[in-house]
Amino acid sequence: MKQWWIIICLILSPCLKADNLFIEAESFDKKGGWVLDNQSMGQMGSPYLLAHGMGVPVENASTLLQVREAGEYRVWVRTRDWVKQWDKPGSPGRFEVLLNGKALRTTFGTEKAVWHWQDGGTVLLKAGENNLELHDLTGFEGRCDAVFLTSSQDLLPPDGGNELADFRRKMSGLPAEPEEAGEYDLVVVGGGMAGCCAALSAARLGCKVALIQNRPVLGGNNSSEVRVGLSGLIASQPYLNLGNLLDEFGVVGHWNDWEAKQDPSSTRSKQIREILQRHPEKKIHNAGPATNYEDEKKQSLLQGQENLSLFLNMQVYDLRKEGGRITFVIGKSIISGKEYIFRGRLFADCTGDGEVGFLAGADYRVGRESKDETGEPRAPLKADRLVMGTSVQWYAEDAPDRSGFPDCPWAIRFTEETCVPATRGDWDWEAGLDRDQITEIEYIRDHALRAVYGNWAFLKNESSKKEQFVGKKLAWIAYIGGKRESRRLLGDIVLREQDLLENISYEDATFTTTWGVDLHYPKPIAGMDEEPFLSYCDVQEIKPYAVPYRCLYSRNVGNLFMAGRNISVTHVALGTVRVMRTGGMMGEVVGMAASLCKKFDTYPRGIYEMYLPDLQTLMRQGVGKPGFPDADKLD
Repeated sequence: MKQWWIIICLILSPCLKADNLFIEAESFDKKGGWVLDNQSMGQMGSPYLLAHGMGVPVENASTLLQVREAGEYRVWVRTRDWVKQWDKPGSPGRFEVLLNGKALRTTFGTEKAVWHWQDGGTVLLKAGENNLELHDLTGFEGRCDAVFLTSSQDLLPPDGGNELADFRRKMSGLPAEPEEAGEYDLVVVGGGMAGCCAALSAARLGCKVALIQNRPVLGGNNSSEVRVGLSGLIASQPYLNLGNLLDEFGVVGHWNDWEAKQDPSSTRSKQIREILQRHPEKKIHNAGPATNYEDEKKQSLLQGQENLSLFLNMQVYDLRKEGGRITFVIGKSIISGKEYIFRGRLFADCTGDGEVGFLAGADYRVGRESKDETGEPRAPLKADRLVMGTSVQWYAEDAPDRSGFPDCPWAIRFTEETCVPATRGDWDWEAGLDRDQITEIEYIRDHALRAVYGNWAFLKNESSKKEQFVGKKLAWIAYIGGKRESRRLLGDIVLREQDLLENISYEDATFTTTWGVDLHYPKPIAGMDEEPFLSYCDVQEIKPYAVPYRCLYSRNVGNLFMAGRNISVTHVALGTVRVMRTGGMMGEVVGMAASLCKKFDTYPRGIYEMYLPDLQTLMRQGVGKPGFPDADKLD
């Protein structure tokens, strides 16, 4: 350890003698058309700005610098050529850096496939205020992590690992120790539907709750960033009031419409019909308009809840344990880089990726179990790492005039036989099923983007049907991937396929799963040598099934709940429980159990062992209000 610190000091010693300015791209005053991407923060060390213009250069990002001494400064920009890993031409992520309105001679995003510091040469800066801008040249996913300006002509910033992390902290002037963010009865990490419901449920039942979300919006896959509709039925036997909480988020869509048709005379059904008559676009389940996903309503509901503190744009990346239990998690703002400690008695991992459990050393699985291990009819003979993948959805809309689109030689190349003649990509534009959904997420998302752009370029420019697409333009493509499966944290019960098919009952039955056992597989295209970017589903229908409570807490981390797609199930059983209204009910149950842990001074397993009747009472009551009373007020 002493030797490591000597190396760090040697690296930083030139900095102490030079004038230096270190600017994290995410901290720019004005981001213009650039968007903030933190999906691969755990791998490359930081969020970054992404020029996601769908082939149209985005508006400049800009920020002001205060320079102490005028003079010549060398400029370093941390970036990458994102298609070079496929050995393709074109460097589509090209951008310029402007200082005081003048572009540096270097074009960035053109060198290495990996994240690195690209040399921008030197520039003369004036003392006082200077303006720094990122100028996108293509609209095709240029990316910038940070800009470093130094009066030392010989200083090269460290390129990764602990050296770069320490360099970031020192150059950004961040405190050496995290700031205390409070002590809570329950700390919920992950602001998807499961996490939102867990936080609301616990807060309404008297817990002091922190909800930590690593994006600027709530909802996870059901946010305007990803745009997956809510699936799975709610308010089912044996607990008819579980799931009413989901109505309060205001999201009305395909499955609400289905429910309204089953019970047309109820007040709730009439409210649903009124909303859908006014807004028929809400019937678009996936890849719909941003307003379908009610980002503002979700945030307002949580911010208005007593006992609940909401922390957006906060990435949990570390934690501490004592005696087999988590004592606190450490979060980092993806905007400022500041770090915070969240102390708690109980924690809920609603991250989808099982990040908290992983950091805490919880038992987990990735991929498919073997038939010998689980006895499941659809398990493979040998265990493997195949998972359900990440969807990058998209759609085009009518253009007022004939609309062109650039050729994309760096994208996947299509022919008349391999192209997909479509104006929208739904759930089945799904990639990375045979890759690590956590450590390779940037690759997976980028591969999917190459598919979307390449297919669209062919349809617009080369296809025999191009006249059908001349009046269309790309309107939206997800840059945050919609994941289905990664780590599954293991509880005292691991739900299996035969539990569902044979309707095996457990005394601690809780929320009811109604979605079929819906498994996804890669769908290669004949004649194409690129890895698949499409999928197909294989669905085994089931009867409604009440899942045991023992799937909702870790078997070896004593104070850790989980809700969402990372609960204790096999790969096959995940096929039914992973949809989001089902996940929301998981969260509601976790919030109830957390309130009982507080009341009886126990931990998650203790609820099953000693206080199951109390949990059953709460599940019968529910914590949510069914229906959409504001239906007649919607504009």
